[in-house]
Amino acid sequence: MNSKILLDNLRCIPDWPIKGVNFRDVTTLFKSPEALREITDEMYDIYKDKGITKIVGIESRGFVMSSALALRLGAGIVLCRKPGKLPCETVQESYAKEYGIDTIEIHKDAINENDVILLHDDLLATGGTMKAACDLVKKFNPKRVYCNFIIELHEEFPNSRDCFDKDIEITSLLKF
Repeated sequence: MNSKILLDNLRCIPDWPIKGVNFRDVTTLFKSPEALREITDEMYDIYKDKGITKIVGIESRGFVMSSALALRLGAGIVLCRKPGKLPCETVQESYAKEYGIDTIEIHKDAINENDVILLHDDLLATGGTMKAACDLVKKFNPKRVYCNFIIELHEEFPNSRDCFDKDIEITSLLKF
């Protein structure tokens, strides 16, 4: 899609957090009312007819657009967080990262088999966190699972979508 308003408002920080990385900072999209409206409108157009009942926001930048879109779609929100951040009983999924193992969790009563789930995060690079979130959500046996990102780093990580199950529809608003 690569909307001009989103591209014009996206801040890129070269060599951060390490040399050679061109960090895409979505916080500049969130502070612009026009960009925020554009993201919400584009995501709404993609998902308005999919029957989404809950949006799983991935900690922490995924929370922002999950909330805005849930309001438009009439859906609920489920928070996917790091361990120890949710107050009730949780279900967890661990996954390998470059330098070790990480874990994410959601509340045990957050999703049921009648739900149609949209998982949302700000950026798709390697796909590790979102793949773990998909595996976690699938433990609840929802009717359907979709994934969405604001940004996809396709040139740097051309095979990132390969880790996802083929039945998961993946969309992104900006591709680099």
